[in-house]
Amino acid sequence: MATATTESSPVPAPSRPATLVLLVRHGQTPTTGSVLPGRAPGLHLSDRGREQAGRVADRLAGLPVDALYSSPLERACETAEPTAARTGLAVKHHDGLLECDFGGWTGAAITDLAALPEWQTVQRSPSQFRFPDGESFPEMQARIVGAVEALRDAHAGGVVVCFSHADPIKAAVAHALGTPLDLFQRIFISPGSVSAISYTEGQDPAVLMVNSTAEPLSALRPS
Repeated sequence: MATATTESSPVPAPSRPATLVLLVRHGQTPTTGSVLPGRAPGLHLSDRGREQAGRVADRLAGLPVDALYSSPLERACETAEPTAARTGLAVKHHDGLLECDFGGWTGAAITDLAALPEWQTVQRSPSQFRFPDGESFPEMQARIVGAVEALRDAHAGGVVVCFSHADPIKAAVAHALGTPLDLFQRIFISPGSVSAISYTEGQDPAVLMVNSTAEPLSALRPS
């Protein structure tokens, strides 16, 4: 009697681990919350900011970090230094992580800007606003999202830590959440905070945490 033959099922390809991108806002500076510093050079971390930078490095203990990137501005680079020392990784500058170009508003007091009629557009309809002689919010979002996606692809399956600024991080998180840019001001990003986005091939990004300042980060990548 002839025996039936069966075809073996193809072995599925192993799935690639998710790529984890951590977005770290720089630590506090002497003008945080009072001045719109933008890309002006020479602004350094305060004592509190240096403590926050050290705390970020402590929280990363146990997480297998593959690469460190930073906005070229001093306050972001200084925030990355303790993490570089702990991991032994060099910090690479990436212009895509820069602060928004505030143009003519650079260096202005926030209380003065808040009295301008344009401030309501910044808060309520940012997609419609361009800073005088500077960047628009859609341009900023496209820049930071493009940078995050490029770094994600360059370190597929790994852990990438990016040191940046409040508005770009808010814009990146909003994009990952599918939140319209006009609502991105509802996202709060504190100095020294960490926001985490996980990217899995063929799936939408997953926002794992936003504005986290306390718990260890090793649980984001189970051993």
